[in-house]
Amino acid sequence: MAHVLTVDDSITMRQMVRFTLASAGHQVDEAGNADEALERARVRRFDLVVADVNMPGRSGIELVKALRELPGYKFTPILMLTTESDAALKQAGKAAGATGWLVKPFDPDTLISVLRRVLD
Repeated sequence: MAHVLTVDDSITMRQMVRFTLASAGHQVDEAGNADEALERARVRRFDLVVADVNMPGRSGIELVKALRELPGYKFTPILMLTTESDAALKQAGKAAGATGWLVKPFDPDTLISVLRRVLD
């Protein structure tokens, strides 16, 4: 079982990710924006972070950069789950330290499969 932080300004999307991951036996915490996610990450260690790109305030890519600077998050898998599919944006995410990129709407089985691959 992994402890996952899902970060999205859409409560519906957070709930969908939570349901998918909890159904697979994972513990899930939620954050509505990048700053809230950073606060949680400073207090508690997560095995995986799943974040949107487009959020008010800091973007998901800025969140990835900030997480990579925190002790204990240098090698933590960070998946971007977003409506964005632009190659340049994906490259920016990779350069920031994102582990993978999934496009919304997501397939629950694909999310679980990717989670298993990045955590092994």
